[in-house]
Amino acid sequence: MLLAIDVGNTQTVVGVYRNEDLLYRWRIGTNKHHTSDELRIRLRQLLDCENIPVEGLRGVALASVVPQLTLAWSAAVHYLLGKEALVCTAETAGALFEADYPNPREIGADRVADAVAAKELYGAPVIVVDFGTATNIEVVDKDGRFVGGIIAPGVETSATALFSHATKLGAIDLVDPKTAIGHNTEQAMQSGIVYGEADRVDGLVRRIFDQLGYETPVVATGGLASRVAALSRTITATNPELTLEGLRLVYDAREG
Repeated sequence: MLLAIDVGNTQTVVGVYRNEDLLYRWRIGTNKHHTSDELRIRLRQLLDCENIPVEGLRGVALASVVPQLTLAWSAAVHYLLGKEALVCTAETAGALFEADYPNPREIGADRVADAVAAKELYGAPVIVVDFGTATNIEVVDKDGRFVGGIIAPGVETSATALFSHATKLGAIDLVDPKTAIGHNTEQAMQSGIVYGEADRVDGLVRRIFDQLGYETPVVATGGLASRVAALSRTITATNPELTLEGLRLVYDAREG
């Protein structure tokens, strides 16, 4: 079995694969102050709750956008499993990640993993929209090369900023209000935030289509992918496990 860990700014997703099958997936809060010991204990608890033996794990693939947690998670899995984590980067992805990009080393691990998985599962060209703390849009052209993308504030990030700066507006559930014209404050905010995100993504994707000169499949992933994708006119598929799939593919190509 393979352990795949995707460390985001807000949430961390941990998955266990048997060959190509994702057997278990956990989503936990990211705490940038966690030590390797705390992470080791947390990981052991997750494995134990599903009776997964440590000795049954053949390796670890790690993507992290939080540098201090890259080191902490690497140390945690080393202490617990006695194995070195394969940290996903443009370099470690090797031939799976061809980039037409001035400095591939600056590309985030999650963006690399998303692009690798999307190209493998959906072909090229393809666009990925990853709804996380930031809304990342990744572009793979018809030649299979990562050519760049877009980074914008995420849905919850934007909503939190609104709630904190507008004293009369409280937090709401980010769901489809079923009406563009809000008939109360909550509906008005849901329309602005949820429909606003769907339309923002559609507008940005269409700009990408115009620049590429052709349209592509568009795959949504991340915590709020299913909610926004249902309202989008350009998103063609939703895959919540896309980043973990990319980690598995990078690990298998590197170690297999």
